Order: sequence, then structure tokens, then C-alpha cells
Amino acid sequence: MLPSPVGPAVAALAVNPLDASSLLATFGALGIAVVLFAETGLLIGFFLPGDSLLFTAGLLCVPGATKGPQLELYQVIPAALAGALAGAQVGYLIGRRGGRALLRRTKRKSLEEGVQRAEGLLARYGPGKAIVLARFIPVVRTVLNPLCGVLEVPVRPFTFWQVLGGSVWVVGLVLAGYALGSSVPDIDRYLLPIVGLVVVVSVIPIVLEVFRARKSRRGGGDPR
Repeated sequence: MLPSPVGPAVAALAVNPLDASSLLATFGALGIAVVLFAETGLLIGFFLPGDSLLFTAGLLCVPGATKGPQLELYQVIPAALAGALAGAQVGYLIGRRGGRALLRRTKRKSLEEGVQRAEGLLARYGPGKAIVLARFIPVVRTVLNPLCGVLEVPVRPFTFWQVLGGSVWVVGLVLAGYALGSSVPDIDRYLLPIVGLVVVVSVIPIVLEVFRARKSRRGGGDPR
């Protein structure tokens, strides 16, 4: 009996976009590029799991480490870099052309808060350091790129810093996952708790920023 031609389509529809393992099992390295492009370049991708996706992809590159799909570092890292770097540049261009109204148009509270945090980063650290730091903060890395375009950060410095920050983020998380998978036997049984821990760690900067802003408001000081 011939395989059903609708099988791949059904599998794609069944994928959970919030689950890194599900995305990788369905789309592999190509999925990494698409997800990171959407998360870093398109405001609609703010909810996608960039950090856990990269870390899990690194784990899945270790031969026999997990029961999930087998990936290859030589495919994962270039795909992730392509998605993350191209996405940031497209986000910047969208901001240059769309203006601040594009960021104001969203009704999502998390995105509105992300814009405020991104503006705080830019004011506190300047464009260079803010662009690098934002790569490690969910939601902020989604809105900072178009915000830099809105604020007319020069294209060359933006490109330099986003390439630097994006490369450190991508390669660092993938290799961290690969190193852990290589050093811990039977890592598969701990995969869900580890991915959960990565998610928790990734939101720590947001929590700290919220507490810092609230403390500053109570004290009547400048939140920056």
C-alpha cells in the first residue's frame, strides 16, 4: 500500500509551535531557521521558543543521546545563524519603514511591555550593548530590532552588533546543549526538566527588570 500523501501535511498541522522538541522533530534544521527568523524579525513571532529551541537542537546533535530526531551541528549552526541574523536585519528594516505606529498597533500586553523594556535597554546601555544583551531576553529580542529602525540607529553599527550578539547567542546555546548531551549519560530522561530550566533561566532578566522598575517607581527614582 502506498503511503498517504497527506501524512506530512497532517504532521505539520499537529506540530506544537511552543514545544522545541516538537518543532525539531517535525521540521529539523530548516525549522530552526524559520522559527528564529520569525522570532527575531516579525512581531508575530514573539511567543516562539528561541532559547529552548537552540539548546534542544544542540542536545539532539549528540549521537544516541536522546530518542528524538538526530541532527547535525554542521546543519544546525548555519541554519540557526541564517534565521537569527536575517530575521534581525528584516526587523530593523521593517522598523525603518513602518515607524513607531507599527509597534503601537499591537494589542498584546506582553509586546507592549517588551517595547518598554527595549527602550529602557537602549537608554541605559546605548545601542551596541543593548542589541547584544537583547538577544538573551525573550520578547525584547523580538521588538528591539524594529525599535532600532524606528529610532534610526545607523545601519552599519546595528548590523555589526546584531551579528555579534546573534552569533554569540546561537553558537553559545547550541554548543551548551551539545556539551551537556555529550557529558551526561541517558540525557533523554532529563530532557523535559532541562528544557524547562532553560526557559526559566531565559525569563530571569525580565523578572529582574520588572522588580527593578517597580522598586524605582516606589522610590520615586528614574527607572533607567
